[in-house]
Amino acid sequence: MSQDAVSQDAVSQDATAPDAGSSGWEAVVVGAGVAGLVAARELVRAGLRTLVVDERDAPGGAVRGHDVAGLRLDAGAESYATRNGSVAALLAGLGLADDVVAPEPRGAWAHLTSGDGPLPRTGLLGVPAYPLAPDVRRTLGTPAALRAALDLVLPARVGARATTLGGLVRARMGDAVVARLVHPVVGGVHAADPDDLAVDAAAPGLGESRAATRGSLARAVRRMRASAPAGSAVEGVAGGVHRLVDALVADVTAHGGVVLTRTRVGSVTRAVDGSFVVGTQDRHRPPRPSRDLRTTRLVLATPGAAELLDGLDGAGLRDVRLDDGAPVTLVTLVLDAAALDAAPRGTGVLVGPGVTDVRAKALTHATAKWAWVADAAGAGRHVVRLSYGRAHGPAGGGDPATSDPRGTDALPAGDALVDVALRDASTLLGVPLGRDVLRGSAVVRWTQSLPRPSAAHRAAVAAVRAAADATPGAVVCGAWAAGNGLASVVPDARAAAAALLADAHVARP
Repeated sequence: MSQDAVSQDAVSQDATAPDAGSSGWEAVVVGAGVAGLVAARELVRAGLRTLVVDERDAPGGAVRGHDVAGLRLDAGAESYATRNGSVAALLAGLGLADDVVAPEPRGAWAHLTSGDGPLPRTGLLGVPAYPLAPDVRRTLGTPAALRAALDLVLPARVGARATTLGGLVRARMGDAVVARLVHPVVGGVHAADPDDLAVDAAAPGLGESRAATRGSLARAVRRMRASAPAGSAVEGVAGGVHRLVDALVADVTAHGGVVLTRTRVGSVTRAVDGSFVVGTQDRHRPPRPSRDLRTTRLVLATPGAAELLDGLDGAGLRDVRLDDGAPVTLVTLVLDAAALDAAPRGTGVLVGPGVTDVRAKALTHATAKWAWVADAAGAGRHVVRLSYGRAHGPAGGGDPATSDPRGTDALPAGDALVDVALRDASTLLGVPLGRDVLRGSAVVRWTQSLPRPSAAHRAAVAAVRAAADATPGAVVCGAWAAGNGLASVVPDARAAAAALLADAHVARP
């Protein structure tokens, strides 16, 4: 996968800085995903000379751009949740406020063994705010919708002891809501099963809001939707969310920071003077000598934080196991198919459990979802993106019988995978789509991009955070710790940087 030319040029220029291996760094950030870049931005703006290192070929983590059939598109995240306003504030601070856009209000669908149906227009991770709404009744059927509506009158004690999202929704609203509404959405968002996900990790604030509404899930969803910023629950950026990475890299480097890619951090130790010694392994071609970096402040914005902290200042994290999440494969198709002009399945389709006629877990109809993509593509040309990959087996006690055993390792490669995607798109959209309408395609594979926020994972994260708290001068951040999505990652990264700046054990220059 490629990163756009602006970011590549900025990074490669800084990576060759002659003093990149000096001991003069006042802060080192390990990981150049959005979390690492946000933390670095806070540090450089506080006046600290900061180095960001990442083993990948380009910064951004799961927020990247790529070119497909002449279109510049998102290769990873293509939207962000509007809750808490943190991402919108960051975009505004980077000069991108005028480019924030809302998706088209077409709604999405679920592809189920019982037939296709719309997902709730007003809901949260598939949990309906109005169980008897027409779109909910169409997908659930009247008997299951009536069962879901019992949530409004059931005692608050029902589901009070549930620890997972699936368990809570099943107790309050019934099996059909879990299988037909929540499972498709959670599978698309987290590549996981609802029975694997802790309630507030999957839907931050839902537990508190449910308590405030005497146990009712539907009323809790209404309350959360009402308190959210006006407009859509998600937003994007005209030209692609990957522009956020470009802007972050530009801002960090403009304030004296350096972003160094293709550099793996293999160890962190303490020097005699108390500073950190960060051992790096170079991955450039031709290779440059590996370097030991010296710093008094360390940000670990990487899932490898546990391994790097283990043994440092007495931390014992050898047995800590963070969830790796599901490897995810995204297949983007650019199609000349006028039949898709009508957006037959709205902005996209999420696939429910037990479905055997497709292998994808989700499809996004990008030209129906985002006006900027439709404008760039032109009349009659459409962009659809299919997502493949669910986690193998349960996380934290889920039922193996309900987990999708098909992972990305079972997918074919190359043109064969594109053919699979075309067949899946035809089934999900209800429109025949063959090689004759294909104008371009791209395949992107992601690893460690969607850790499942299970109870076991949250306990592991708590152990790593505790170890970092006990290590003066070190902090951790990233999706692996904060949860999936930019709305979780951005405020957590800012808080990590603020804690580092306020650490009384680290002398300011």
